[in-house]
Amino acid sequence: MNARHKQILRKFRLEISSQILVDGLVVQYLYQEGILTQNQVEEIKSENTNQKKAMKLLDILPIRGPESFEKFLESLEEFPWVREKLIWECMNQEMPEDQAESWMYRVPEHILNSVPPDKQLNKLASKLGSEWESIVFELGLSSVDIYKCKVHYPHNVQSQIVEALVLWKRRCGKKATVRSMCEVLTAQDVDPAIVIAIFQ
Repeated sequence: MNARHKQILRKFRLEISSQILVDGLVVQYLYQEGILTQNQVEEIKSENTNQKKAMKLLDILPIRGPESFEKFLESLEEFPWVREKLIWECMNQEMPEDQAESWMYRVPEHILNSVPPDKQLNKLASKLGSEWESIVFELGLSSVDIYKCKVHYPHNVQSQIVEALVLWKRRCGKKATVRSMCEVLTAQDVDPAIVIAIFQ
């Protein structure tokens, strides 16, 4: 999910959670389309009020890949007024400037086109929080890959992140560049100062 779609969900969070019922078509459609896992469906259903269920869904959606916003809109068949409002917001919200272009020039071109060493990936891992799953998902790792990283290091989040980033680098080879990493980090709203400090 890109930064603009995340911003829209944040803006309408209370309105969405008070107007939709997620227990029926919404959750089942998202599960059918592979946006939600079975565990996530159960996690949502375990909440004791409909508003809490909707908020839990809104917490999960941003880390479920690039199609999650579009599939969420599709799931709102029973709530067309909510869907239309979100679509209208997408169409009318001013497009943000290309943040990557605005600060990536501060990272030398030869570094942008290089494959980051493990030392840099380790530094990056130490700066990331809960958004790391969304980041590695956007880099191309699967939910299974992420789960395996968690299983290997159940009590050390930084080690989970490092393993995921090293796996990305190993799989993508020469395509696993600093540039591609920076583009994903920018889309996920990671502070550019952090990225520049690591890769400059």
